[in-house]
Amino acid sequence: MNQSVSIWEKIIPGGCHWSGIVRRGTTLRLTDIGGGANAAVLFYNQEEKLERYNMADTLKSQHTFRLTQGHACHSDMGRLFCCITADTCGWHDTVCGLSDAESIRQKYGVARYQEHRNRMFRSGLDGMLIELGKWGLGVRDVVANVNFFSKVTADDAGKLNYHSGHSKAGDYIELSFVMNTLVVLSTAPHPLDTQTVYQPGAVELALFDTTPQALDACLGIAENHRAWQNTQHFYGEVTP
Repeated sequence: MNQSVSIWEKIIPGGCHWSGIVRRGTTLRLTDIGGGANAAVLFYNQEEKLERYNMADTLKSQHTFRLTQGHACHSDMGRLFCCITADTCGWHDTVCGLSDAESIRQKYGVARYQEHRNRMFRSGLDGMLIELGKWGLGVRDVVANVNFFSKVTADDAGKLNYHSGHSKAGDYIELSFVMNTLVVLSTAPHPLDTQTVYQPGAVELALFDTTPQALDACLGIAENHRAWQNTQHFYGEVTP
């Protein structure tokens, strides 16, 4: 865990959403407050938002199906957004995407804002679109996302299986950024969540200065190191 004093902290209630710029040289810690949370996240280059997280490049360059400590999140321009520098969960879903309004209705029913205020049933996609709209982005800018704190595996027949209870109260993941990044986040339920009651978990965000040597394990992977060099060149910096 990053031991620096936090720059700021914020709690995102279950079923809500958030977006903001995270600067290079800082680390964003996401903490599952009560257990069983899902944090759907997308990344965009703050300076050129057409550059965004690329799930396929992230997975194939690191020969993985899931993300955990030592992995990085790649852009579609061959650069890095961030490295995962701490993780108590060990497995984060990369392939299942977002819940939408119809899947939420079928699973949980309907609860509208006018009737339930902040207890409305909002989907992951709707939360993402609300946040993207604040930055001049929209539905065409929604790409395959990461679902932090959620574990999904594939059996021999290719069926995806959601692991209920994977993330425990207090579990956290730290993302150390090397690019100035627009982070967009939703805490709506994972699309394969087996809960029959709409009660997504809250996530705490905390921002810290990145500690020295934090990136070492991540940059030990050759493709990550090359993408990091590309990112340094983007900012006009010479890299070894």
